[in-house]
Formats: sequence, structure tokens, C-alpha cells
Amino acid sequence: MRLNLQIQNLSFRFSSFGSFSEPVLNDINLNIEEGEFLALVGPSGSGKTTLMQHLTGLLKPDAGQIRVDNQDIFAKGFSLTELRKKIGLVFQFPETQLFEDSVYKDVAFGPRNLGLPENEVAVRVEEAIENVRLDFEKFKNRIPFHLSEGEKRRVAIAGVLALQPEFLVLDEPTAGLDYSGVQAVADILKHYHSMGRTVLLISHNLDLVTSLVDRMVVISDGKIRFDGHKKELFQNQKLLQSVGLSIPRALALVNSLKQKGWVKSSELYSINDIKRELDQGILAKHILAQPQT
Repeated sequence: MRLNLQIQNLSFRFSSFGSFSEPVLNDINLNIEEGEFLALVGPSGSGKTTLMQHLTGLLKPDAGQIRVDNQDIFAKGFSLTELRKKIGLVFQFPETQLFEDSVYKDVAFGPRNLGLPENEVAVRVEEAIENVRLDFEKFKNRIPFHLSEGEKRRVAIAGVLALQPEFLVLDEPTAGLDYSGVQAVADILKHYHSMGRTVLLISHNLDLVTSLVDRMVVISDGKIRFDGHKKELFQNQKLLQSVGLSIPRALALVNSLKQKGWVKSSELYSINDIKRELDQGILAKHILAQPQT
């Protein structure tokens, strides 16, 4: 099963005791190619998490389709069980789902549920823990509840990575983390994508997503408002204001520095990008200031 995914004319509303809410998702169309790294952004209540829950059939749309390799995932005979082995979901605050008495057991829970032999489980667990930048020997016997919040988050993500999904979907994976925790998660995602995997990052942290992805999809009031390159998005102030988003702090700083003539490029999307540009500019000025021999 390939993981080219198409969402076609998808609409959904919650029902309660025979009555229906306003549409939470309204005529959503979105294509995700195998190996892509993209972000879905939007304000709280825009439909991001609800859309995520449709990707593996946790919710079923009122209208429209989700197709994987041109197969409707809600059609009779399609195996959602097999699909869920391929698409890994990391929900917001996943560490709340930790329950075992050791990091090893928690990360091993998913692979064991797949019925894998214990030797393969062991390989997957060690690899997953190392992939989230935790030392396997140091952490394998630690009690998850005694870890820092950032370490708990990484262990929870490792539990999903141990399933070796081809497509990883994460809902606000850096919520509540300090700067070092955010950077650790960013490194995990970059590494996972570098292995040829598909990553969909759902977040309202534009400082994070713009440092990681080029393609950004904006959702607001259950509708896709934008799907394209981040440069085009941040040039559209009217759109950003209409959906309650603002440009990332790094990009705002770039605009200020550019007005002062300290940087030339407008396409600097992280503090590290800005630092490199400033260092190069200062070095160039230093060289030009040297007397010619």
C-alpha cells in the first residue's frame, strides 16, 4: 500500500441526540504525496484535529472521500486495520497516554500488539528511542512518570515511531514545551522525514512550522483557505488577518533587519537562518574594510 493520500470534497458535522452542529469540515480537498513534509495550520477550533481523526477512519465523513492509493478507505472491504499500521497519529499531549512502569515497556506496547516476535520488538524499541534522541541504555528502564515533560513527550512519540508508520501525523507536538524541547521535537521530525517518510505537522506554532516545511495548508472555520508555499502565504497579510494568524517572529525580525539594511534576503524563516545571514554580512563588510595590497 502506497501512501499517496487524497481528501476529496470531505464534509463533517458532529451529531448529538438527533441534532447536528454547524459543519466542522466543509468541502475539504487536499492531496498529500508520499514523502512530503507539510504543515496544517489554523486557529483553535478551525477543524485541524477533526480532519486528523478522519485520516485513519476514527471519524467518518458525512460526505466526500479519503482515498489512499486511489482506494476509498471507507469502502467495504478496505482494511482500516492495515491503514492504521501505515499512518501513525500523535495526538496533543501524547504523554498523558503513558502507562507502563518503564520506558522500554511503553515503547514496546504498540509493536507487541502487532504480534511481532520479541526479538523484532526489541530492535524496534531501541531504534525508536534512539530516533527521538534519547540514550537507549540510559532511558530504557526509567519510569516514564519521573521524566521531564520534554522527555515524556519524546517517549510518547517513540511509541508511535516503533510502529514504523510510513506517514506520521502530529497534532501540536510542541505544545507546552520549552525551547530545548521544541528543538528536540523539530530534530526528530527532520530526521524521520529524511528517511523518506511522509510527515503532516498540525500546529499553530508558525515559528516552528516555517523552519521545517515549505508547503503550508491553512484551515479556518472548517474550510481550506490556502494551500501553497510559505513565501506566498506570508506575503498575503489580508489572508493572515482574516484567519487570525500573524507572521512568525523570525520573519517579523527579518523584515525589520531588512529595512535597516542588515540583511538582504526575505526568505529567512528561523533564528539560525538569520544568524547565518548576519554572520555572512558582517564577515563581508570586514573583508571589504581591509586595506587592499
